[in-house]
Amino acid sequence: MKQDVLTVMIVMLFAGVSWAEANSTKTLDNWPAWRGPLANGVAPYADPPVEWSTSENIKWKLDLPGQSNATPIIWADRVFVVTAVETERIVDQLSAPTMEPPGGYRTKRPRHYYQLRVYCVDRQTGRILWQRVAAEKVPHEGHHQTNTYASGSPTTDGRRLYVTFGSHGLFCYDLDGNLLWERDLGDMITRYGWGEGASPTVYGDVLAVNWDHEGSSAVYVLDVLTGKTRWQAPRNEETTWATPLVVTYQGTKQLILNATRRVTSYHLDSGKVLWECGGQTAVLVPSPVVLDDMVICMSGYRGSAAYAIPLNATGDITGTDRVRWHHSRNTPYVPSPLLYGERLYFTKVNQAMLSCLNARTGEPLMESVRLPNLRELYASPLGAADRIYFVGRDGTTLVIKNQPKLEVLAVNRLDDPMDASPAAVGRELFLRSKKRLYCIARTSD
Repeated sequence: MKQDVLTVMIVMLFAGVSWAEANSTKTLDNWPAWRGPLANGVAPYADPPVEWSTSENIKWKLDLPGQSNATPIIWADRVFVVTAVETERIVDQLSAPTMEPPGGYRTKRPRHYYQLRVYCVDRQTGRILWQRVAAEKVPHEGHHQTNTYASGSPTTDGRRLYVTFGSHGLFCYDLDGNLLWERDLGDMITRYGWGEGASPTVYGDVLAVNWDHEGSSAVYVLDVLTGKTRWQAPRNEETTWATPLVVTYQGTKQLILNATRRVTSYHLDSGKVLWECGGQTAVLVPSPVVLDDMVICMSGYRGSAAYAIPLNATGDITGTDRVRWHHSRNTPYVPSPLLYGERLYFTKVNQAMLSCLNARTGEPLMESVRLPNLRELYASPLGAADRIYFVGRDGTTLVIKNQPKLEVLAVNRLDDPMDASPAAVGRELFLRSKKRLYCIARTSD
């Protein structure tokens, strides 16, 4: 745990957030967003179980209707999850699409209405405290067979809950489930109709929303109290599924978006472009991570790319020596990387092949090592208590030691398919399967 605390102190220092501020918000004790309190996949204060099974260390499990790939988020004694439930209501006839993506649609639009639901669950018992139907709509697109209409994870600042259903609306609730505001940003036209999945990012008094698609792409920065637009900027981008990253460096708040054509940093207050860097692959999903004074961005669809970009860059640094390092092997397609201290862990495409780099230099420490008992992964890895958790699509979780040499600590099977990324708080691990929400905790020491 000492290494985790030191890591947090260093990250917060370079992010421009004081240790006192971090503790006062209790953010580090929770899992408030898609990639955790530090946006890098690490739960710095958590010490979840190493081993479990269908009959061991399951504190509770909750059956949930519908489908979702969204990560559960946790604040204090509450867990928040979303889902999309197909209803029996059917429209008689679908209207023709106003536009189609390049190459046309490769998915079929449904005729059923879907209820887009938000659940608040008691962390101790698994009892549903409240649920809301944010919207009930017929989706304007289909989605990839592995995607859902509720794949964007919610986020919270401890006062409000921000939930995105993408084209079907952005909703803000208080933690007791009262709707404070909602926004409709229009319809996304996604690549081949594969669907949506980026999560919103809250930072101070603003909420950042990635709106990259095959239509008029943009980034939105909204007021957290009202949902009104502070600023928006058009973007020359294709569909991406990466969640925005916000970091303060040398007094400047940067909003960083990883995307197919370019990684771009905007001044969070004004929307001014600070720097940009090209070189990523198409169909971009992984979210960026920050180490000290640089951001690391990855992609891995039909190619491999990883770039370390200095936060004090200016202008277009594509192909220049301003790029700290570049790695072009075995990068992830769907899962985001895990930055644990100065080690950068990632899997090859969606396969159970693990690599680890020195995040500061890009030097390979371990390359494309087979993760036993796993085949395919969509979930992003989780770091906690000097361990790393990899969740396979079949519900198997592999736990290894945080070191640049593979050492397996446990193989845990639930036989319940999972694409959502795990979350950890305190002595508990939260897993979202296709049908259930699990709270895994040691029942005895």
